[in-house]
Amino acid sequence: MKKKPSQIDLAAIAVHAMEKYGFSARYPGSVMREATDAAGRSPHHIPGTRDMRDLLWSSIDNIDSGDLDQLEHCERLPDGRIHVFVAIADVDAYVPKGSATDRYAAHNGTSVYTGITTFPMLPDVLSKGITSLLPEQDRLAIVSEYTVLFNGELQFGGIFPALVRNKAKLVYEETGDWLAGNGELPARIRDTPGLEAQVRLQHELSLRLRKERMQQGALDLETLEASPVIEDGVVKDLIVVAPNPARIIIEELMVAANRTMIAALENAGLPVIERVVRTPKNWEGIVETAKALGERLPKTPDAKALSAFLTKRKTADPERFPDLSLTVVKLMGPGEYMMLPPGGDPYGHFALAVTDYTHATAPNRRYPDLINQRLIKSVIRHEPPPYTPEELKSLAEHLTDREKAGKKVERFMGKAAAAVLLRDRIGDVFNGIVTGAAEKGTYVRVIVPPAEGRVVEGERGLFVGQKVRVRLLSVDAYRAFIDFAFVEKR
Repeated sequence: MKKKPSQIDLAAIAVHAMEKYGFSARYPGSVMREATDAAGRSPHHIPGTRDMRDLLWSSIDNIDSGDLDQLEHCERLPDGRIHVFVAIADVDAYVPKGSATDRYAAHNGTSVYTGITTFPMLPDVLSKGITSLLPEQDRLAIVSEYTVLFNGELQFGGIFPALVRNKAKLVYEETGDWLAGNGELPARIRDTPGLEAQVRLQHELSLRLRKERMQQGALDLETLEASPVIEDGVVKDLIVVAPNPARIIIEELMVAANRTMIAALENAGLPVIERVVRTPKNWEGIVETAKALGERLPKTPDAKALSAFLTKRKTADPERFPDLSLTVVKLMGPGEYMMLPPGGDPYGHFALAVTDYTHATAPNRRYPDLINQRLIKSVIRHEPPPYTPEELKSLAEHLTDREKAGKKVERFMGKAAAAVLLRDRIGDVFNGIVTGAAEKGTYVRVIVPPAEGRVVEGERGLFVGQKVRVRLLSVDAYRAFIDFAFVEKR
């Protein structure tokens, strides 16, 4: 009789991964006491706070998300423009700079979502409670206001404090399926008067914004992100988060809101933390990648040419497009945070095809957004900025490091979960695509389930993008190892 494998404690592995990469995985007692006390107090309203609770605010997020950072509301103007309000949770009202909770959040820098266990930047009593824009709750917010022309051009508006009330929490998958014509009208939209027209207007708005950004050279990248399906502590499957119209709504509205935020900060003459993706660090590598696919790119970096190439390849070979996207992402280099002094020349965001960009729409989940919120509030209150340029420079370097470390934790846990899912399939043969071939190792992504591992036998001569069949040799969830042997080309 075959011995049943022992159950692997993925939650314990997640804690180990967090600590391995320098995160705190548990809140100190001082933070929990302070956060609980803060959640029980009524914060001071900023003078001039608008009461906007009567607007038809809604949110779109994952079905299990409780840390809701933003709400959206749009209005069509008589001349065809669309006026937009994006409400951002006022986290600073409950997490003052320098508090124990703030120091903990600054240390971790970000919430880490492993698919097994979530490690929130802020305690749940805050991020899923009083600072979350939960349905049918009155909440303080900072509102970013802008207008979008028919051609997608953006006109920045004001930034101001407001009291808001979420009328409906919507879910990416069911809302996206409905907008794409692949699903029924979600009950929450159907049962909320006016919400169907509101969501359709947001969809129209997102298409305007996206079309304009693509024309400017924004990159349409699609890297695969597999999340484990857990039932009773057991990994049952891996699923890939696919782009859909609802996700595009949030992406486009938040890009525009972030651009509005940084415009306001720069106009006020404040130092800011920019979100930067520099000119690709290895443009020659991107040119060679295109050449191998029969396409030609300019010798010097050109966002519009790269965007056109990616769009063409997505249509021509959708199966391998995620791996091409990942190759381009690696050759471009990672995003980073940088301090921009007053009057300085912006660094730019190559992938989004925008000059000025920041992160300011998710203060429950990312510390740079909380910093920017405090800077914005100092402008609203006509007070000196709460950070010096030197502080912002140091924070930007630290937060770039924390973001990279967070992605390492998430990748580690993705492979650990895949190892658990595959441990009963040693010896099985899978279809896959080669995703990496270098001195440090050759890697393949299995199509079903969507898991990546290393080819440790027969790897010589394989190249990126090649379709292969591989045999599973071994797995190790604790080290996040999945090892394959090459069988044959497909």
